[in-house]
This record gives sequence, C-alpha cells and structure tokens, in this order.
Amino acid sequence: MKYLAAYPAALRAQVEQMVAEGRLGDWLLKRYGATHEIRTDRALYDYVIDLKSAFLRNAEPLSKVAFDNKLHVIRNALGTHTTVSRVQGGKLKAKREIRVASLFKEVPIEWLRMIVVHELAHMKEREHDKAFYKLCAHMEPDYHQFEFDLRLYLTHLDGGGARLWTPSV
Repeated sequence: MKYLAAYPAALRAQVEQMVAEGRLGDWLLKRYGATHEIRTDRALYDYVIDLKSAFLRNAEPLSKVAFDNKLHVIRNALGTHTTVSRVQGGKLKAKREIRVASLFKEVPIEWLRMIVVHELAHMKEREHDKAFYKLCAHMEPDYHQFEFDLRLYLTHLDGGGARLWTPSV
C-alpha cells in the first residue's frame, strides 16, 4: 500500500479489504468510464497547451510535451517537468519540457488531466506546498479526488491486478 501511505489508517484498511475481496478494479471501472483518445505526443502537446492557455497564459512557453515509456520505471514518477538552460550568444535561454508516463495513454481523461495540471502547476510553484496544491485545485477542482483514485489504481496494479482500460482503437 505504498501509494496510500500518507492516508489515514481507516481509509487504508477499507482499501485493503477491497483489494483482498478483488473489488477494487470493479469499483474503479464503475466510477470512471472509458479511456481518453489522446495517444500521440502531438495530441498530448495540444491538450497541455490548451490547459496552459486557459490557466497559465503568462507562464513561459513549453518547448516539448511527450509521453515517456521509461518514466514510471526509472524515476518512480508519473510525470516530470524540466527546464534546460543553454547559453546562446550572450543570452541564457531556457527550454521547458513536460513528460508524462505512458501509463496515462490508457486511463480516464480525469487522471490525465490531473497529472498535466500537476506538472503545469510546477511552472509557477516548484515545491509541493500549500500554494502548489491551491493552484492544482484552481485548475482542476476535483484534483485531490482524482489523485486519490489514481493512487487506488496504482495500488490495484501493484497488487497484481490487470490494467482496467485499453485503447478503443
């Protein structure tokens, strides 16, 4: 239950019971519909830029947005935001990138939005502090619920459960 370690013991106990009874996957399938249709890096870029335009118009531009096959395994992360600084001539230029774990190609749109909102929030707030989560909740009012439900899904997968969503293609 590593994904739920910070949650209250009573809540973890409920989840443990659902896992033991094999009900967690079914519960998630009932709660969320089908997977989204964002499959390519270009479609992901467009999706992220639309969200950025709606909430962070004055933030620095993004140079790259992509799904990353290695992200979850190597860094134990679901998304990353990076700033690469380079000197060009006499000026310092910064390129910002967002990478999203490929796991998010086959999940409900709510979870993809949650991870994108999380990475976009890092453009304004570096640390996971109160201001950061306030910005996340501003961009996605159900941010905390979606994060919890995603943690439930990761717990389901970690316990040997099968992937619940597959592409409709």
